[in-house]
Amino acid sequence: MKPKCIVGSYAYILIFGVLLRIFSSCTSHKIKITNNNLKIEIDENLKSRVISGYTGESNNNNEFVYSEILIGKNREYKDFRKISYNISEGSDSVGEYKLHTIKGKLEEDGYELIKTLGIKTYLKIPDFAVYNVSYKNTGQKTIQPEKWINNYGKIQQGLNDSVIWSFQGESTSARADWILPVKKGFSQKNFMGMNNSDYGGGIPVVDIWRRDGGIAKGHLEMSPRLVSLPVRQKLYSNKAESWIEYEFPEDKNLNKNDSLETFETFVTVHEGDCFSSLRQFSRVMQMKGMKFVKSEPSAFEPIWCAWGYERNFTLKEILGTLPKVKELGLKWVVLDDGFQQAIGDWDVNRKKFPNGDDDMINFVRTIHSYGLKAKIWWAPLAASPESKLYKQNPDIILQTKDETPQYITWWNSYYLAPTYEKTINYTKSVIHLFMEKWGFDGLKLDGQHMNSVMPDYGVGHNIESPEQATEQLPQFYKMLYHEARSIKPDAVIENCPCGTCMSFYNMPYTNQFVSSDPLSSWQIRLKGKVYRAIAPQMAYYGDHVELSDGGDDFATSFGIGAVLGTKFTWPEDNPDQSESFLLTPKKEVKWKKWIDLYNQKMLSKGKYLGNLYDIGFDLPETHVIEKEDTIYYAFYCPDWVGKIELRGLEKDKNYVAFDYINEKLITEFNGNEPKINVSFKDQLLIEVYQK
Repeated sequence: MKPKCIVGSYAYILIFGVLLRIFSSCTSHKIKITNNNLKIEIDENLKSRVISGYTGESNNNNEFVYSEILIGKNREYKDFRKISYNISEGSDSVGEYKLHTIKGKLEEDGYELIKTLGIKTYLKIPDFAVYNVSYKNTGQKTIQPEKWINNYGKIQQGLNDSVIWSFQGESTSARADWILPVKKGFSQKNFMGMNNSDYGGGIPVVDIWRRDGGIAKGHLEMSPRLVSLPVRQKLYSNKAESWIEYEFPEDKNLNKNDSLETFETFVTVHEGDCFSSLRQFSRVMQMKGMKFVKSEPSAFEPIWCAWGYERNFTLKEILGTLPKVKELGLKWVVLDDGFQQAIGDWDVNRKKFPNGDDDMINFVRTIHSYGLKAKIWWAPLAASPESKLYKQNPDIILQTKDETPQYITWWNSYYLAPTYEKTINYTKSVIHLFMEKWGFDGLKLDGQHMNSVMPDYGVGHNIESPEQATEQLPQFYKMLYHEARSIKPDAVIENCPCGTCMSFYNMPYTNQFVSSDPLSSWQIRLKGKVYRAIAPQMAYYGDHVELSDGGDDFATSFGIGAVLGTKFTWPEDNPDQSESFLLTPKKEVKWKKWIDLYNQKMLSKGKYLGNLYDIGFDLPETHVIEKEDTIYYAFYCPDWVGKIELRGLEKDKNYVAFDYINEKLITEFNGNEPKINVSFKDQLLIEVYQK
């Protein structure tokens, strides 16, 4: 019997060996692309998975999925068989790269399609891969594509967490948080075009992360594109999904030998929250040719805005407040909405400025006489139906597909066509009125409508296709910025898109970002983190403190290095304003303390260290600024008792932790044990320096 057992054993061994060789042969055909902690695997059917070295294969996207798909009428084109693979090297504006080119072929139901997947990894851009995907119809049947999907993938919840955190940079009328948890049943489209009548645009990046790291994706086109970046977690799943998709605006036929290319997209993996991925995205876009302007020193100076008196302000009220503005240490005065004849007709309202331009010129001179700078509010690209501008120039309005004007609900106005020469010349004339004739030092550009526009079907608007109105909108703001600076070279141009995520493509043409009508102190902080990731040296204005929690949360803007601002009224309110913003004697003490401290510390000019703490998972919420030889920590929590970890310090060094708000020594400690016991409510701001 033993010989039979032995023969059987050899047979099993032989069969097992054959199977092993077959399995090994199959697995060896998987394409593996690596860039530091990023690993991409692609199988014989062009399914892929992205693995992060930060989180590990078993905890990340451990299944192969159809990551790039062409969707047509009533069918999907996704099951391609790999037919070739090659690697080449080269260089471009971003740097030296390795290009992996994979081709696949689909043959089913009489259709024949070639898919080409190009994946670049750059020597100097770690954990980052760039995708270029194209499709060619090589069959006889016409393909009717409706949509393409790139970079579909999943990330699994951490074992001890009930949520995955995310960055989703869309803009809608909800004015919702951009950094938010993803839970079971969550779904958000994140369309980068117009989501509501006057809300659209944003940052074309989506990031989902666990406690130990995450994955981000987006597109790398040099102008806005009408893509979506959906995030979804199904009701009974512990994995969050994200991808990039584009729907063709018109019916499209792909006949034999016709090709289509998707937009250039990317995938990156990272540790911590979205700060790293947004910083990397911005860095790559700047290497591709996008140039951000620099903030003027005056863009970091604290601001008083007359909006506390609202639209029915009087000149007497504003001029009467100037001594208090000066006394408190504020440096800017902003004339807000209500000075104009109408939206679109920006000449002075004679009821408020009886002597017309002369009154406005004298108003600005009075501001300057206090040693203050003057900024004027403006809603560009908007015109009321009752305005002379619209009535005399109806052709200046953007036309929708239905041949109707696009409505800006917030201002009860119509959009101007941003590419039209008449719009551009009119806009230049307004800038010269404000800055050359009246003498203002800066512009407050205001309105969520500035972020994006609908495709323009108007005749003669200097575009070849309707979508070019959206794609070329940033060029309008480029013109505006440079025109203003040609008049006043140190002008501050604030872009305030009213509660929305500012379009990434408008960012290069403003030198002062703003939290823009935040709904909470949390929004001020998360927006600050996002903007500091994208434009590290840009002045970030926390907006009026009256918009923060309790209407007096200076600590939020101060702690994250944001410019302070206020819209207080004094010595009394305007009788028509919607609520009181009166600077009472008690409030004045608090306002004076924080503004003085801001002018002393100027943390807004420090280096924001956004990689040290995860804004989603780390408690308490922590922000850090380095300025000269001091590290400033800002902790936020409704009620905290326990240890906090002071990250970013050197080992073997002795430090002092000092509560500079309350002028109180907290403790002395060594960098080898950077944890200290504290208790606080709402916030704790400390400075740490070597002993």
